[in-house]
Amino acid sequence: MPFNIHPAFLIVLLVIVLIIFGPGKLPELGGAAGRMMREFRKASSEITDDLKASAAEKEADKQVAAEGGASTTAKPDSEKSA
Repeated sequence: MPFNIHPAFLIVLLVIVLIIFGPGKLPELGGAAGRMMREFRKASSEITDDLKASAAEKEADKQVAAEGGASTTAKPDSEKSA
């Protein structure tokens, strides 16, 4: 079981939720919980992708600097004079 929750405790919890919200409201609550989890996963995935891209860009800048070239974020000569 996830998070070390005992199955009997989970059943008692589900019965209490059923008593409080009733059978008509449970599908709506489940859908809302699913949407919330999907949004959380999407946001965490976006953050992870941004961090990986930033790390890759930084590593590429280090390699270019080690080879004696200019940084990839440096402005072209035409922009420097303006």
